[in-house]
Amino acid sequence: EYVMSGGRAASRQSGTLVRLTTDTGHVGWGEITPLGATYLPTFTDEIRSAIAFMAPSLLGIDPVNISGVNRLMDSMMLGQSYAKSPIDIACWDLKGQLLGVPISNLLGGSLQESYPVYEPVPLGAPDTMARYITERRAVGINRFQLKVGNEPFADIERCEASVAAGDSETIVVADANGGWSLAQARVAVRGLRDLPILLEQPCRTTEDCVLAVRHCDLPLILDESILSLEDVEQAKAVAGAVSINVKISRVGGLSNAALFRDAMQGLNLDVSVEDMWGGDVISAAVSHLAASTRPESLLMTPLLNELTTDGFIAGHVPRMVDGRASAPTGPGLGISVSLATLGDPLLSWRLGA
Repeated sequence: EYVMSGGRAASRQSGTLVRLTTDTGHVGWGEITPLGATYLPTFTDEIRSAIAFMAPSLLGIDPVNISGVNRLMDSMMLGQSYAKSPIDIACWDLKGQLLGVPISNLLGGSLQESYPVYEPVPLGAPDTMARYITERRAVGINRFQLKVGNEPFADIERCEASVAAGDSETIVVADANGGWSLAQARVAVRGLRDLPILLEQPCRTTEDCVLAVRHCDLPLILDESILSLEDVEQAKAVAGAVSINVKISRVGGLSNAALFRDAMQGLNLDVSVEDMWGGDVISAAVSHLAASTRPESLLMTPLLNELTTDGFIAGHVPRMVDGRASAPTGPGLGISVSLATLGDPLLSWRLGA
């Protein structure tokens, strides 16, 4: 069970896979798996309805012209980045296959053969969270995102216990997922200020996050409130953030995620790249974005398919080894999806049908 602030919890997720098939017989895959319906402003039925609305108009266009695909989707629907994301990812997969190179090459080139993985620590009792960190450090993981955002004094205890379970090389991010009120955030920040941690999205809005850390030296990471490239610039110039957590689906796919990543690197901000949840397909997409990020800039990246007991539709690739992960080296996403595992599609559109 994955527990966040405000009583938000989930033990099972429902994901959506998109398969694009070309007239040349090439197949591209994309995925989006929301973390329930109360984490970000989307949910599975909405995503599938939006895909169904766009799909007929996408038939017959060139998927390798990814800018053209996104331009067409934007002309049909305002917003709905979550539904557009798996289509965009599938186009990147196709482009890589047609050119015979992995997506990381198309995103500027692979800069790291492997990268360190972080794991989220579900919100729980302080000793439970500390024990989780101890157990995961034993398999090589030394970067953790603590789920906080409830009663601030209890959250302070959670953070203290979690930091004590690490060492001087352990990276700890306290992530409230926007769960604190401004008053609660100010109380929490006062109690956390002497701990070697980073604080992520203490309040729902960027403005309240700024007020929460105004008189504190805790490094601020922003996540849910960053939706545009203008927000990225403001995150540094106005909020004084040191990093942004870029979720591929929140910004509409790999195309925009790469733009955000490059802007952050240009602004000397640390980069965290991930998505909400998911299996092998979205994990491969995240891994290519991470591998093509400057090693000195990459702060936090999870391997999403390691956080679930299902979703292994491509042989559980990519895979974590000793706390590190690598992007697949084959063309496109570099994975082979098992149709036998998936069964029949929920919905299907074919040109001329």
